[in-house]
Amino acid sequence: MKKRFLLSFIFFVISFISFAQEKEDVYVDNEGLMRWGHNDAEVKGFGVNYSVPFAHGYRSGEKLGIDLKKAIDKDVYHFSRLGFDLYRIHVWDTEISDEEGNLILNEHLELFDYLLKKLKERDINFVVTPIAYWGNGWPEPDEDTPGFSNKYEKAGSLTEPGAIKAQENYLKQFLNHVNPHTGVAYKNEPNLIAFEISNEPHHKGEPEEVQEFIEKMVKSMKSTGSKKPIFYNVSHSIHLAESYFDAGIDGGTFQWYPTGLGFQKELEGNLLPNVNDYYIPFNDVIEENNAAKLVYEFDAADVMKSYIYPAMARSFREAGIQIGTHFAYDPTYLAFGNTEYNTHYMNLAYTPQKALSLMIVGEIFHQVPVNSDLGIYPENLEFQDFTIDYEKDLAVLNSEEKFIYTNTNDNQPKSLKNLKQVAGFGNSEVVKYEGKGAYFLDKLDDGVWRLEVMPDAILVDNPFGSNSLEKTVAVIKWNKWEMTLDLAGLNEDFSLKVLNKDNEFTPEVNGKTFKIRPGTYLLKNKGAEIDENSDINLRFELEEFTAPESTVAKTYVMHEPIKELRENSSSEITAEIVSDKEIEKVEAWLQNGNTYEAIELKNNNAYNYSAEIPENVLKNGFLEYRIIVTTNKGKETFPGEVSGSPEDWDFYFEEVYTTQIVKETKPLYIFNASEDEDYVVGEWSPENKLVPTDIPGEAEYQVKVEKLFEKDVENPEAEPVYDYSFRYNFNRKITGRKSELNSKNSLVIKARALTERTDKLQIALVMKNGAAFGTTLDLDQETKTYKIDLSALKPVKTVSLPRPYPSFLPYYFEHSYEGDFELENTEALQFSIGPGIEDIKLEKPQGVGIISVSLE
Repeated sequence: MKKRFLLSFIFFVISFISFAQEKEDVYVDNEGLMRWGHNDAEVKGFGVNYSVPFAHGYRSGEKLGIDLKKAIDKDVYHFSRLGFDLYRIHVWDTEISDEEGNLILNEHLELFDYLLKKLKERDINFVVTPIAYWGNGWPEPDEDTPGFSNKYEKAGSLTEPGAIKAQENYLKQFLNHVNPHTGVAYKNEPNLIAFEISNEPHHKGEPEEVQEFIEKMVKSMKSTGSKKPIFYNVSHSIHLAESYFDAGIDGGTFQWYPTGLGFQKELEGNLLPNVNDYYIPFNDVIEENNAAKLVYEFDAADVMKSYIYPAMARSFREAGIQIGTHFAYDPTYLAFGNTEYNTHYMNLAYTPQKALSLMIVGEIFHQVPVNSDLGIYPENLEFQDFTIDYEKDLAVLNSEEKFIYTNTNDNQPKSLKNLKQVAGFGNSEVVKYEGKGAYFLDKLDDGVWRLEVMPDAILVDNPFGSNSLEKTVAVIKWNKWEMTLDLAGLNEDFSLKVLNKDNEFTPEVNGKTFKIRPGTYLLKNKGAEIDENSDINLRFELEEFTAPESTVAKTYVMHEPIKELRENSSSEITAEIVSDKEIEKVEAWLQNGNTYEAIELKNNNAYNYSAEIPENVLKNGFLEYRIIVTTNKGKETFPGEVSGSPEDWDFYFEEVYTTQIVKETKPLYIFNASEDEDYVVGEWSPENKLVPTDIPGEAEYQVKVEKLFEKDVENPEAEPVYDYSFRYNFNRKITGRKSELNSKNSLVIKARALTERTDKLQIALVMKNGAAFGTTLDLDQETKTYKIDLSALKPVKTVSLPRPYPSFLPYYFEHSYEGDFELENTEALQFSIGPGIEDIKLEKPQGVGIISVSLE
């Protein structure tokens, strides 16, 4: 059997090498589509940015004693496992060039060449941006590097004659560079689809100067004899779009950060409205020049959910974008701490659901035709074989041959008998699995499947905050979990054989159920064999497997107390608990006034524990409690991660979890400035701040805006929008009191105007579907309480918040919802300064102070 596996693998390697050798340079046709030179097929592709050879990734790998080539081997396997067939990077020119633009053959370039070789072996294509203009520090301080970017910086590199000459020299040498691992120059590499000249240049010069600059770069690159398409970033300084294309480029590059960048914690609520449409206001210029479009970077930053990426891919395809790459894939050796780009987080081992979402994105880029019209939100959540569900944090591909999903679901596979690939997380109609890692099933032949199971990933800290190599944000745990399969043609009591090296686990099958641990396995009916001449269509060896070893080195308790519970209601305490020790018991010790209770939390599934809270402690007051975890090594108490328990005579740690138990008559506060200001989403302003009032414990969130509209340097010709909006998602705040929503009929806000000109404030409730219903208040400069009848709320414009990048994307979200306001489906407050204010006052500074908003 091993011989047949080897023959099969050799057959496919030869096939891929042959295919790669047949490739000819990509060209852009008369309709602005990239096509392969050897067969005129439309170029399609999707993948990631990944930067191990340079900057922080390289330095950190060395600090951690990592063999970087082996690390690349492992990550590139995961790229292939996820179906990626494209890679992009902005090369840190500052590390591989000198001040005159001469290419330096050093360890960074050698490792980059090695990476390209490994990608080529998997038939993964590349888009390379030779110039980044960045220093090499982020997130650390920049080093003193030899390159021209270090001398001139970005602004100078675009205008200084010496810098321009250095770039011309550098680009020529870069394209002529022969990769020692392949023996092929970049300009001739079949897998290199296109060059993007530089990363986000942000031109501020006159059109003629910008055009001349780009023309020099293009001329330098073409002087090497390269026939590959040359792209330029056209999503910045878009008033220069005609100059970009007049300079002789073949296409434009785009990016998308629809949830902003750097919120420092996870954004909450339904963010699908932010990705409804990728509108390009200068698309006519692109079409007039028959130019192609690609996306070099995109991400839903500060989001841990998996539902959003396929919606972004859908909008890209509608916008006519052919290929794209996510930013950025964390090297596995850094993913425990997410130190490279803390506002992003992506890795198959550590963020399995998000990685599976990118797997679906790849299918969208290959299956959905460019310039499709798939409707507007919410009708566009189901298109072709794809489904997106915010409520379930779920994205699904359900086609004749593939069933890929990011979360537990009850979707019926479109065709069980034709199914050839399953990839998922959680439970489905074909796989029942309790673990917290991704799994993959590939049909090799009738009655023969390859199974790959990744270890469990558990998030133990905020991945988007201040990170360090000394901080762990997620851990890996290897465990044995039960799995049940319901695959057409796979009989009961099939054999299950270990494939990957050093895997000594012996699975036993009972019917279609078995215990499994991470690794790769062969599932085979009795008498079934693999036809070595069949088209298995895998880009990896059957035995391949790589995953981090268990990194759990202590006990972690992930628990967030409910803010408020209504008296005499019912609720439970839930916690996710993982430990390097055997957990014997989990308890919660509760106190409300002089009432004490101890309850045991039961292990429901995987690492989840829960217990009902006794009624006698759910009385008006403060419910305080601790969680005590007993392992085979003793007891630990949380919060605080303290050895021992409160029953010990010398237990002195005082921190507790707290939930307020309130009377039924208490208003339901959906915003309280003193507690919630840190989660307000809006354009940053140095004047916005939280200040205490004269009332103990009360605070006012002050929002001050110098100008409601300022020209965008990236889009100076944009139509003025005199509006400053900010939002607060109150889902988490009211978790314990959501059932009360339907009993409320009034919205109450305590606020004031901070200037005479700010006489209006629009306040709106935003539903989960993105539709907003609100009204405009007449504000006084004295703090007052304003009461609004919910029946008086009318449809108002929903502002896309956080503000997306690039900034030319629409300010307002256009949706197709025409129904009534539904309080039970609301999740956020939207405050807007601008609506209703007289034109004569709009150009002046504005400001409001908000203390609280409640429902009564």
